[in-house]
Amino acid sequence: MYYSFIIPVYNRPDEIQELLESMTRQTYKKDFEVVIVEDGSSNDCKDIIVNYSDQLSISYFFKENSGPGNSRNYGMKRAKGDYFIILDSDCILPIEYLEEVDTYLTQKYVDCFGGPDAALPSFTDIQKAINFTMTSILTTGGIRGTSERLSKFQPRSFNMGISRKAFEATEGFGSIHPGEDPDLSIRLWNKGFSSDLFPNAFVYHKRRIDWKKFYQQVNKFGKARPILNQRYPEYSKLTYWFPAFFCLGMIVSLLLIFVGVYLPIVFYLTYLVTLAIACYIKERSINISVLTIMATLIQFYGYGNGFLISTYKLFVIGKRAEESMPEMFFKLEK
Repeated sequence: MYYSFIIPVYNRPDEIQELLESMTRQTYKKDFEVVIVEDGSSNDCKDIIVNYSDQLSISYFFKENSGPGNSRNYGMKRAKGDYFIILDSDCILPIEYLEEVDTYLTQKYVDCFGGPDAALPSFTDIQKAINFTMTSILTTGGIRGTSERLSKFQPRSFNMGISRKAFEATEGFGSIHPGEDPDLSIRLWNKGFSSDLFPNAFVYHKRRIDWKKFYQQVNKFGKARPILNQRYPEYSKLTYWFPAFFCLGMIVSLLLIFVGVYLPIVFYLTYLVTLAIACYIKERSINISVLTIMATLIQFYGYGNGFLISTYKLFVIGKRAEESMPEMFFKLEK
């Protein structure tokens, strides 16, 4: 099988350098190609690409900005591979990554897979706290990694593979962003393709490096979910309401303190302390454990707030998503 890595890039030349460097160290011995799609960047990575042209088979394309989903489609249409591996530019690959993917596909082939993410020791404390929050089974972040096994696995596009056949059958990602990866997964299932989790094919994912960017990211995640629920009601789950219920319950718990009722807030404090202890067991850092509490509260509030706003606009007012939340959509190019 011939693999094509598809990587959209937007104003992140330093990140793509780290990713390409990790690709040169892969233990996988066969040839593969790397397709870089510059999504209208003002700070492009063309000079970085040149430095690796003698070590990797790289194709570089520059196009007008149209979002990561459309940029991935653009790259897959121009790639040579039988199987496409989609990565975010802020990822770094372990040396055995592609070998792990090839082993899984050889032993149990699927037309779509996803892998989890992890943090490198060199990451900042905030990055490690955000990574723990986004992957722990103690938070809703666990659905992005190894814990999403309650039903069909929905790969996430920071670490995702799709066969050429499946791409051509679905025409790839849609215009919504974020949310384009679960949208594609559901359309794949509806066309009879299967997806699976490759637990050992993980990437080191740097993610957002400050609280403001992290909030903006999870808030958009929250807005995307009701849009998907409206499109595919058969895949809607009660668990998607959890962050909103968590935040509303915390507000009620704080108000109850003023009338002498303390049990609800004790429950919340116990949960947060348990989360911090779990983080400490993994990271051995009090600072990261404290930051994890902050990251979890931002995640729940950002996602929950976005989820409620989107639900109100779609299901109460009855507005179309494209009209009420235009920031969630890119115009697709052919």
